[in-house]
Amino acid sequence: MIKAKKSLGQNFLIDRKILEKIVSVAPIKNKIVLEIGPGTGNLTSFILKKKPKKLVVIEKDKDLVLKLTNIFTNQISIINDDVLNVNENLLFSKKVVVFGNLPYNISTEILSKWIINSNNNFWFDHLVLMFQKEVADRIIAEYNTSCYGRLSILANWKLNIKKICDIRPESFSPRPKINSSLLFFTPKENFSKIKNPKNLEKITRIFFSHRRKMLKKPFNQIFNGNQKILDKLKINLKLRPQNLDLNTYYKLTNEYENLRC
Repeated sequence: MIKAKKSLGQNFLIDRKILEKIVSVAPIKNKIVLEIGPGTGNLTSFILKKKPKKLVVIEKDKDLVLKLTNIFTNQISIINDDVLNVNENLLFSKKVVVFGNLPYNISTEILSKWIINSNNNFWFDHLVLMFQKEVADRIIAEYNTSCYGRLSILANWKLNIKKICDIRPESFSPRPKINSSLLFFTPKENFSKIKNPKNLEKITRIFFSHRRKMLKKPFNQIFNGNQKILDKLKINLKLRPQNLDLNTYYKLTNEYENLRC
């Protein structure tokens, strides 16, 4: 019997109803599917029942790789590596459907990597991903809410996001101490063109490091009180960072990049 490793953030999903719900979210039949962190193969089995053209799994734990190899023999292709080390753009020649019960300790890092490294030609069609509920709430948060912040702005830049359901701790073994949420992502056909995603990260980092304060301080830090930008974007410096909508942050990043040309 495989014991979950806390160091890898392992919590194995065992609830059949939830597993069935997950594989019903996105099309699988005759598709190339990537599963992140298959663990003991519970979701893997449900994916295979939907008859994908090919199933590739990425699993860091060598003990689990051995178990998966014994269970599924030639039904799946296994990459024994950390997902953060994998270049998905080089791995697939066609767009794939991604499923993942992401390790909570690196879930935002994984999502950020995929967003930043995806150009106009996304390597995936759909993402069906599980997050700690608190993180999922930040991803889908709307402006003027307490959860809205840097992650909301980055995630919604290139992706349409839909919450599917919340998942209680008893659906896992071992049981985590927190609830989880399942989110469904699809690439946007049109999104704000930003030359360097690191500039969006910089803008949001500076603004939200002063989350409880008015916009005047971070704006002046970046733009030195540039009145033309204020007038163009109709920004009220008495507001706070969570009061600016998504598009305003993308436009601020464009203005920042224009000033640096």
